[in-house]
Amino acid sequence: MTTFPGSPRTLKGALAMVSPLSLGVSIIVFQYNPESLSRSLDPQITGEGGSRAEAFRLHGAPRETITADIEIDATDQLEVRNRTAIAMGIHPQLAALELLVTPTTARVIANTALMAIGTIEVIPPEVSLTLFAWGPRRIVPVLIQNLSITEEAHDVNLNPIRAKVSLGMRVLTYDDLPLLNPGYGIYLANQILRETMARRARTDDLSAALGDTLGIF
Repeated sequence: MTTFPGSPRTLKGALAMVSPLSLGVSIIVFQYNPESLSRSLDPQITGEGGSRAEAFRLHGAPRETITADIEIDATDQLEVRNRTAIAMGIHPQLAALELLVTPTTARVIANTALMAIGTIEVIPPEVSLTLFAWGPRRIVPVLIQNLSITEEAHDVNLNPIRAKVSLGMRVLTYDDLPLLNPGYGIYLANQILRETMARRARTDDLSAALGDTLGIF
């Protein structure tokens, strides 16, 4: 890491959980940003066999998936004798990530009680809305589809002190979320930002292609 005082501060990627009940926000900031980010967009096009007029129609937003590998390391905390790191390693950080895909104990107990008294229909537990933030121009609601943890080192008490976490996420769009869900507006805001940036790219590309010839019109 450079110590040059003029070096720009690098923003950290993060996952934010928005509770649908308390409206509270819990943020998991990446200790180290992933070296790479893999994104895949699957267009929602009209199926085969449709009329020719349907060939250019889209059913909705593309199905976008994001994958990334995140590293978590307690070395720096251990060097400064951080009490939590000494006692538990990186267990707290891993637990926060695991809760992204785990129903709360309170909801599980409540559903168990409802079934015990003969409730016919019990609503499955609902996880909090999760937002993936990768800089100010990419904040999108996501559904965690895969969470794989590889613990690479442990202390003498078998607490994990270094791990790699592989995240697989599907971006939730206006097709997935109800109108009043905060994620609905967040996705639309991100889409508007994409359209704005795309217009900028087209303008820059046109200028680069035509150059000074624009002055003759």
